[in-house]
Amino acid sequence: MAESPKTVPTDANVDAFLEQVAPARRRRDAERARDLFARVTGEEPVLWGPSIVGFGSVHYRYATGREGDWPPVAFSPRKAALTLYLMDGVEPHVDDLDELGAHTTGVGCLYVKDLEAVDMAVLERIVARSWANRGQNPRD
Repeated sequence: MAESPKTVPTDANVDAFLEQVAPARRRRDAERARDLFARVTGEEPVLWGPSIVGFGSVHYRYATGREGDWPPVAFSPRKAALTLYLMDGVEPHVDDLDELGAHTTGVGCLYVKDLEAVDMAVLERIVARSWANRGQNPRD
């Protein structure tokens, strides 16, 4: 039997969570990310687990049998950087990533230390494309 995911949507208040984010720059970036993601997706933010702000929900199933639900786009204001989760991974966005500005990447994550250092129009294109690709995970 496949293991259940540990990160699930909660009823916690997203705004109250963001108010507690420190330092102030990370809180500012998280609030800007919330607004951008909400505008692009048309969805209300939901706190997944203790620290991931997600938009929408898609059911996934891997060939290994692992399955669950996950937000197609999400972010978390981590200590080192604002972590942006893209369910479709970073590969579909390589051209835009070249234009984005200061960032690093993981398999399905984009790490930004300061939103002031990135082109917000490019970031919006990345989030919009990832949202449009929801349910299409190239890592399956």
